[in-house]
Amino acid sequence: MNKIVEKIQLSQDVYRMTFEAPLIAEARRAGQFLILQLDSNFGERIPLTIADADQEKGLITIIFQAVGKTTLKLSELSVGDKIENVLGPLGTPTVIEKKGTVVCVGGGIGVAPMHPIVQAYKQAGNKVITIMGARNKELLIMEEEMNRWSDELIICTDDGSYGRKGLVTEPLKELCEKGLVDEVVAIGPPIMMKFCALTTKPFGVHTMVSLNTIMVDGTGMCGGCRVNVGGETKFVCVDGPEFDGHKVDFDNMMLRLQSYKKQEQQANHRCNLDKIK
Repeated sequence: MNKIVEKIQLSQDVYRMTFEAPLIAEARRAGQFLILQLDSNFGERIPLTIADADQEKGLITIIFQAVGKTTLKLSELSVGDKIENVLGPLGTPTVIEKKGTVVCVGGGIGVAPMHPIVQAYKQAGNKVITIMGARNKELLIMEEEMNRWSDELIICTDDGSYGRKGLVTEPLKELCEKGLVDEVVAIGPPIMMKFCALTTKPFGVHTMVSLNTIMVDGTGMCGGCRVNVGGETKFVCVDGPEFDGHKVDFDNMMLRLQSYKKQEQQANHRCNLDKIK
């Protein structure tokens, strides 16, 4: 069992949760994720990226948005409660090298998995420019943590309530036009990652994206997380989650993400009915 030692609500539906998982904390590397299950009898298995880890204390931190039945139930747990099953670390770690200037673009909840990547690139001797984006100021997360590890932090909000008004692709394009970028990493909603890749492609800047697809077993056996990368079928859970953004078929991936929308809505409806009862 993995006991919860800290829980903080960051915004309306976003939570930061730290729990005991010493083996995962010891082995995890930037870019990896875990799969958790609240109930081994009937519970759904969901992938969540690792936002932080404390190897000495054996703690793992996740940041998640309560949008589905399982994440809603996860958000209802309190300090002292236990998560029944946690599997990880999974996925291929980020390849961290000294590149020069690395631009890390995080959108919405995607800032959380970007945090250890920013740390790792900075520790490898790179200049790190971080671009964070959200719909408004209230939805921004981890500003202090990202600022600590970044040489420069650029914040964008859709409504202009904080930072500069506009999309994250705008400062990204400006940096590319100045020839200041050696590597780009983008994590966030699929549509954001797609347009980040389209922004950097004309400049020939290598761009990695971290994909969060439908996933079941996390070991490459079910095929649920398959994506088309450069005309080849890849499995996000074992080949990824990071891929060359210029080769990912984002349109196909976004279409597949809608496969169980009806079932998800029904599950959420039943979950809300249970709350009323």
